[in-house]
Amino acid sequence: MNLSSDHCNISDWLRLEATVKASVYVVAFFFATFVTVVIITIVLQNSKLRKEVRHILLCHHLLCISSYCGLGVVFQGMRALLANSPVLVCWVVFGVQLSVGEGILFTLALMAVNTYLAVCWPLKSLSFVDSVKYRILAASWIIIIFKNVCLFLIESANPPRVAVFKSEPLCPVILNGPPARAVGMVFLFFLLSIILTSYFLIYREGKRAGHFNRSNIKAKKTVLIHLVQMSLHVIPILIFIGLGKMCGVFFFALNLVLFGVFAFAQCLNPLIYGLWNRELQSGLYHWMCCQLWCGHIMNDREPV
Repeated sequence: MNLSSDHCNISDWLRLEATVKASVYVVAFFFATFVTVVIITIVLQNSKLRKEVRHILLCHHLLCISSYCGLGVVFQGMRALLANSPVLVCWVVFGVQLSVGEGILFTLALMAVNTYLAVCWPLKSLSFVDSVKYRILAASWIIIIFKNVCLFLIESANPPRVAVFKSEPLCPVILNGPPARAVGMVFLFFLLSIILTSYFLIYREGKRAGHFNRSNIKAKKTVLIHLVQMSLHVIPILIFIGLGKMCGVFFFALNLVLFGVFAFAQCLNPLIYGLWNRELQSGLYHWMCCQLWCGHIMNDREPV
């Protein structure tokens, strides 16, 4: 591989980048899936948690994270192994991963709005949110899928139809043109503004009502931790979009560092939004005790 930024083969850099990203996605996928399975098991075994909107959104959010990492393994693995897949297959896999990634951010926005309604309008919002929770989730996915399908049709109309079914050693990406980038930035800032506005209103209401006193200081810490975690999601995405794909050791290292921060944020999501919850912590404790007790019983039954 030529390390010179003046005479470099971008495909070599993309393959090396894909190899590193696929390896990171494998670790993130197994970690996120393990935590997701544990949390969903705890929620399903508790009838009270199963009915609460925040836990339904949390489980949906965690499933999106696991799916995103799993699709990342597939797509980056196809690029790293030079699978020579049809362009259409590459586009579909990448498009689905991108849609699931937008579902992660969309769910975070819904979780922030739900928390705001629960804090600021606890009596009026409970029945309303409970009655429309599944409709809102369905509408969110309809918006995401409709947006990406329209952008997909716009970008796929440029190459001839024969090129779409042609096999490529290094899988190309879709939704990377100027229209898709512009719409993606608007979509990102729209959801981010909803999240930041919700947290600001929660903080203001808590400060006004005296919720953030010594007895409930954890609520203030939770808001701050969520904001820091959100920045780990958004900042790498913005730099990714701004830089694009460039050759050279510096840009390669910068790209991997940003991806590492983004992947680290994905792994932190189940812990911050899941195990930070006191009810889930209690459920996790009982679940672990049950697993240890069952393991102890099975060991006692083994013949000597």
